[in-house]
Amino acid sequence: MHLAQVNIAKMKPPIDSPIMADFVNNLDSINAIADKSKGFVWRLKDEEDNATAIKIFDNDYLIINMSVWENATSLKEYVYNSMHVEVLKRKKEWFDKMEDMHMALWYVKEGIFPTPSEAKERLEYLQTNGETPYAFSFKSKFKPEDL
Repeated sequence: MHLAQVNIAKMKPPIDSPIMADFVNNLDSINAIADKSKGFVWRLKDEEDNATAIKIFDNDYLIINMSVWENATSLKEYVYNSMHVEVLKRKKEWFDKMEDMHMALWYVKEGIFPTPSEAKERLEYLQTNGETPYAFSFKSKFKPEDL
């Protein structure tokens, strides 16, 4: 089993705003770090090699990021111990605080890549039901055998 993740963010201004320029200008390098990270398997992307144009909500200010990793350790290493953390530190410049769940994790069989609609379902499930092996956060210690 592999670990799938989704996170969404609500942009303060439109993606083409000067305020978002540093975020947009860093996308390629941050995605390249993910692609080369130990344990990285897959990420959602469009023709621009990122997922900022993929819409799953009725809100043009919500952007999605999805990926699959060999395990939680690999994902955490990328999120908190790579250059990704420098972008993460600046999120308040570009994104509003989310009231609803904005990140979910779940297990997928190797070779399976989740769809944006599945990710939306996992986020909604987590918001409604709390953490279970079906959808959880980094706070949980669920393992594939918990399914």
